[in-house]
Amino acid sequence: MAKNLVIVESPAKAKTIEKFLGTDYKVASSFGHIADLPTKEIGVDTEGDFTPKYIVSKDKKDVVKKLKSLAKNAETVWLASDEDREGEAIAWHLAEELKLEDGKTKRIVFHEITKTAILKAIDNPRQIDYNLVNAQQARRVLDRLVGYELSPVLWRKVKGGLSAGRVQSVAVRLIVEREREIQDFKPQASYRIDAEFATEEGKSFKAKIPKNFDTKEEAEKFLKDNIGANFKVAELTTKPAKKNPAPPFTTSTLQQEAARKLYFSVGKTMTLAQRLYEAGHITYMRTDSVNLSEDARKGAKNEILKAYGEKYSKTRQFKGKSKGAQEAHEAIRPTGFQKHTISGDRDQQRLYELIWKRAIASQMSDAQLERTNVKIEADKHNNNFTANGEVLKFDGFLKVYLEGSDEEDEEQSGMLPAMKEGQPLNNEWITATERFTRPPYRYTEASLVKKLEELGIGRPSTYAPTISTIQSRNYIEKGSVDGNERAYVQFRLKNGKLEEKSLTETVGSDKGKMVPTATGMVVNDFLVNHFSNILDYNFTAKVEESFDNIAEGNKEWKAMMKEFYKDFHPHVQDVAKNAEREVGERILGEDPESGKPVSVRLGKFGPMVQIGSVEDDEKPRFASLGPDQHMETLTYDQAMALFELPKTLGEYKGEAVEVNNGRYGPYVRFGKKFVSLEKGEDPLNVDFERAMELVKEKEKADAPIYDYKDMPVQKGVGRFGPYLKWNGMFINVNKKYDFDNLSDSDIEELIEDKLRKEREKLIHHWEEEGIRVEKARWGRFNVIKGKTKVELPKTTKAEELTLEEVKDILEKSGKTKKKKTTAKKKTTKKKTTKKK
Repeated sequence: MAKNLVIVESPAKAKTIEKFLGTDYKVASSFGHIADLPTKEIGVDTEGDFTPKYIVSKDKKDVVKKLKSLAKNAETVWLASDEDREGEAIAWHLAEELKLEDGKTKRIVFHEITKTAILKAIDNPRQIDYNLVNAQQARRVLDRLVGYELSPVLWRKVKGGLSAGRVQSVAVRLIVEREREIQDFKPQASYRIDAEFATEEGKSFKAKIPKNFDTKEEAEKFLKDNIGANFKVAELTTKPAKKNPAPPFTTSTLQQEAARKLYFSVGKTMTLAQRLYEAGHITYMRTDSVNLSEDARKGAKNEILKAYGEKYSKTRQFKGKSKGAQEAHEAIRPTGFQKHTISGDRDQQRLYELIWKRAIASQMSDAQLERTNVKIEADKHNNNFTANGEVLKFDGFLKVYLEGSDEEDEEQSGMLPAMKEGQPLNNEWITATERFTRPPYRYTEASLVKKLEELGIGRPSTYAPTISTIQSRNYIEKGSVDGNERAYVQFRLKNGKLEEKSLTETVGSDKGKMVPTATGMVVNDFLVNHFSNILDYNFTAKVEESFDNIAEGNKEWKAMMKEFYKDFHPHVQDVAKNAEREVGERILGEDPESGKPVSVRLGKFGPMVQIGSVEDDEKPRFASLGPDQHMETLTYDQAMALFELPKTLGEYKGEAVEVNNGRYGPYVRFGKKFVSLEKGEDPLNVDFERAMELVKEKEKADAPIYDYKDMPVQKGVGRFGPYLKWNGMFINVNKKYDFDNLSDSDIEELIEDKLRKEREKLIHHWEEEGIRVEKARWGRFNVIKGKTKVELPKTTKAEELTLEEVKDILEKSGKTKKKKTTAKKKTTKKKTTKKK
């Protein structure tokens, strides 16, 4: 038995650390938190001193039992959870639940998983920092109080099943307010003047008039003024400039840059960064700091000298702007700068390379530039054209890395030909293009993180869960609208002739951006109207400052809870009792047939149009909104058109053919088959002929293309690309194959390859019990029974599992029994209600 037990948070980290320690050390994982507040009660003593009630969840009892046994037989227990507040709380819970003696317990922290860092941590142990523990407790308890008290109010006053959260609700507010700015925005047109000039040597370059013209008439007149004009260089200035590198990554800037350059979601970035950290490739990935240690700066310098030479080296120490920077004392960087790339998963490689480039560039020389500004005058008017050029004299850090930008229309400067003042220029063409002012940009995940950080809301550990929560609650969704066509005018003057063209552009796309749902907007309005202080940006930022003060030992956390709750709780009770129900209802007009009001509002299953009201003698009529329609912008005509659906168009093979709007968009239905309309196609304009085109295309697509082992093979294109369907299996067709021209041997090869992979994946199959154990992603394993799936960690010896052990795993997961019981109860309840 090992003398020393080291407890870390994840099995992956345990595996890496075990390599660095000798046989006297046993490294085990707590699999994250082992204790938390209960799920079925508030779990906080709101009548007393706000002491939280922590319990070990059912799925962690075996982990705690195993750790207790290991701790009992060890001389020293080393608590090695992460170095932030969350990690400190985990260390504290471990000490409490395992009943560890102070004399045999040591707390160690490290911000990178390397042999040097681990051994240094063991040489410098400390006690649990209760200030950090209390800061985490304060956040957990305050968020529990807000969520647990506000959510039932939403159930009563808005809609069942909703929930509220302190930081999440503020994030939703930002997105809703931005959406309303966009809806209220009225674009203003003006005319931008661009031109191309050429020197006598025939070298051309572009220039523009700095200020736009307000009207079409002014723009047209200006172009006419240039007919027959002579142009020359009026003024030319050249001056040196420099560009500085960005600091190494913090959590926030890593999330932003990975979104811009790698197109990763915030959640994906953090998952990949966690794996890189646990494998010992990078330092701790939750940090506000832009600081690099002296060793890191030396390491970067050595690598720069070796790879690029002395002139590229410039050692720097950056100072952070974050007011409440957390306990992690270094920026995110590679653990060794000599390692330019890593092997393994491609996405991890790409993220690692981004981190390496950003960190190494921060210790490199400035880029040296020469900026040129040229003014061009005409002899027929007083409006000067300007051209800007930029010449790179020394690339410096740009040899490795340039920070991305969120600005979609950022102009890039290029090189200008050699010119001198007074030099005549030839005009190739001049255009006057109608341009419209743009509404504010919708938030992306990355730009939302940037905004939250600017406002002081949340901390590195909260950004990713906040964004995933508001999406999983269906308050926010990723936009999917490609945009609409907008007409604009362009005049072009060339060779003394003026032409006018009508052109079109696509505007209003929200693809990949964060768009509030109808539910999100209604919930936000209710919370802002009744709990404006909780959703106030300054209040939320001040709460974060209070957590920081607790972490520094300057504030008592229970006193903070008491102060907050004494006003909050009575206010919640008052709103629950007196506030009117909020469904975001807008009256659009009257139904011409019945004279009843037509309104759009939030219903049980989402936004809907309603004719009449529940107070009427007859039942009201309802119609769901289409996927691209919004409660706030829906017009009366659009609302009334929804009641024309579903519309029967005719009959085919004895089955009715109808068109309708569904949850995922408009479709044509024929029997049990559903065919989606093309993007942007209006279901009200679909006739029987068009419906039959779609139905026959569907029949053709569904027809077997081959028969393999007496079973038909079909092909199609789904969410994840082209596939084959055979014997109930879906088989992805990769780019190696020509999907439109698959040969018989291609089809057989794809099916056999899939069957081989399924065989290799299967570890156990107890057919009579309907239970399988299979290999899963990331080296883990799945226990599967019917629709129930339980994931097992990498450390599981899956081949050695017995049927009884697997049954026990399924039972302890609580998934199997729970699902059946709940389903029965629901069914019984529905039947009883109907009989009544």
